Amino acid sequence: MSRFLSAALALGAIALQAPAGAADLLQVYQQALSNDAVYTSARHALTAGREREVQGRAGLLPTIGIGGSYTRSDQNFDSSNNNYALQLTQPLFRLANWETYQQGKLSAASSEAQFAQARQDLILRVGQAYFDVLAAQDALSFIGAQKVAIAEQLASAKRNFEIGTSTITDTNEAQARYDLAGAQEISAQNDLEVALSKLQQIVGDAPTPLAVLRSDVRLSPPQPARIDDWISGAQQDNFNVVAQQLALEIAQSEIKRNRAGHAPTVDLQVARGFSDQTSVRSSYLNARGYSNSVGVQWNIPLFAGFATSSRVDEAVALAERARSDLDNARRTAVLSARQAFLGVANGLSQIKAYEAAEVSSQSSLDSNKLGYQVGVRINIDVLNAQQQLYSTRRDLARARYDTLINGLKLKAAAGVLQEADLEQVNRLLTAPAQ
Repeated sequence: MSRFLSAALALGAIALQAPAGAADLLQVYQQALSNDAVYTSARHALTAGREREVQGRAGLLPTIGIGGSYTRSDQNFDSSNNNYALQLTQPLFRLANWETYQQGKLSAASSEAQFAQARQDLILRVGQAYFDVLAAQDALSFIGAQKVAIAEQLASAKRNFEIGTSTITDTNEAQARYDLAGAQEISAQNDLEVALSKLQQIVGDAPTPLAVLRSDVRLSPPQPARIDDWISGAQQDNFNVVAQQLALEIAQSEIKRNRAGHAPTVDLQVARGFSDQTSVRSSYLNARGYSNSVGVQWNIPLFAGFATSSRVDEAVALAERARSDLDNARRTAVLSARQAFLGVANGLSQIKAYEAAEVSSQSSLDSNKLGYQVGVRINIDVLNAQQQLYSTRRDLARARYDTLINGLKLKAAAGVLQEADLEQVNRLLTAPAQ
């Protein structure tokens, strides 16, 4: 179905230069298209699924076969008989075959929907893994910067203690914070290695360095701005919903196919045969020649031990199960759309709040440093202000990444996520500072 195929845009059509010296989001995604095992499996499943339509159509087309036999009889092999025939059978009236053909088309369409969903899932997995790496890098960078600032404060505390303007308590507090930062740095390094490993699982080789989010980036709210529009799209166009809708139609067709077991069948048969019979003892038994035949074969089922009725009842139950699965898929899609929409909206509010908090935290740190120098603030005040600033910067970066991912999830829930959306996110990236 072309609607599903239109969801997969060619990356070659995306003319966008990558940030110099760094692998960007589109480059990583392109690697994943070739190397991700989950996506490769889905691509093969699509190829296999497309054959269902061909197999279903085969039941409406003629079958042609050739067969024969050769026998020798009597104890002394006095006679032999050689026969073969070419036969064509064309179904004229077979309801079961027609429903099988309809199921084949629906199965092929379902494979297209499942593949489109796999492609969207790949975009989300790549985006999530990419920004998890950036978040881990940011956390490690902020801890490193905080550790440097603490080291400077520790050196200052030691100098003040030596000249008698501060107590040993300031030195001990700074040393404790420095040791804690060292432990946090080890943990952050481990988190980065784990994030890189997850990205490598998708793309084969984790590219480093990665392009990073611009510091002056401004994220936009979702369009359309009404959550009801996204929920409506999720109920109709979410690919899991589409696949379950097709599964219901297949199950309903299966009911008809099994009921067709009660219906008569009519076939056209055309044959051409050859017979060669020879006898050593009786020459008058020798005969050879060709024969042609054209006819119609019909069959009316009368009783099959209740097997047909049982299969119909089974198909009805399975159709009801498919209906329940469709209802669950719609509810899940609506929940995903709602969560993603709220994630974007709340994320934008969080970003705005964190940006204001970053300015306030910087001002607080500057004031506490000045107050410590003139003796109205103690060392712990400066250390707390430093920790607050770097924690705010870390949380701000994480909020930006989460908002971007929720934007992609929102479009995926509505069934409209494409590579072009990844391109828009990619435009927000830049080469990392050297």
